[in-house]
Amino acid sequence: MIKRVLGLTALLGVAAATPAAAATDLAGTVAMGCSGSLVRMADSSANDPALVLTNGHCFEGQSPSPDEALVDQPSNKLMDLLDGKGNAVASLRANRALYVTLTGTDITLYRLKESYAQLERQYQVRPLTLSSERPKQGMDVEVVSSYAKKVLPCKIDGFAYRVLETANVTKDVIRYNPECPPGPGYSGSPIVAGGKVVGIHNTSNRDGGSCTMNNPCEMDRYGNISARKGAAYATQTYWITTCVKRGNQLDLHKPGCLLPD
Repeated sequence: MIKRVLGLTALLGVAAATPAAAATDLAGTVAMGCSGSLVRMADSSANDPALVLTNGHCFEGQSPSPDEALVDQPSNKLMDLLDGKGNAVASLRANRALYVTLTGTDITLYRLKESYAQLERQYQVRPLTLSSERPKQGMDVEVVSSYAKKVLPCKIDGFAYRVLETANVTKDVIRYNPECPPGPGYSGSPIVAGGKVVGIHNTSNRDGGSCTMNNPCEMDRYGNISARKGAAYATQTYWITTCVKRGNQLDLHKPGCLLPD
């Protein structure tokens, strides 16, 4: 298992916190095969290097093994930044994959060379803000997909104690209401409530199978397994905010950090 503390080089000078985009359209999402989004912490500044969030299973390199987190990996991932109408306004490349895991959660956090201020100045696109709070059952959410170029209205039906898909196990997973239809290509889509990102879509049960690829199952705290065709899930993202310091510095040893190291 890789254990490191990352120091992202913050630019000199004091900068005001960069404003966030409203999640009523596709502005701030990125297309990279999977869906994704340009994201910030509540205290990120305009001159911080910009971050992009998608799923761990969307990482272009070797997939991390169960119980492994990949930290500060080289990346040349190409992605298109979208405006509110879903038009690509820029092609961007990541310069690092700061964090990748399929253990407990399903996330890849990329760093770009550009700052939030540069992206807004050149392309008039602002980032979405990661919520620092755990979402609640019954909450209205939007699944904002750069792949489908759609914003789906959904609800949080509840939380799965564990979701199993092949050898990967995620914890405290958002389950949408049965009428919510995200499917293939929606992986990495930000799940937005009240203008902030509370999760990212990561999987759904396509065929009614149990605990296999593209057919995740749920396990309760007593070990009981269940699966339902069409059930769809999102991994929570407030964990990330517990591990990021000012200047967009990722520190897996920060007190209270919830991300597996």
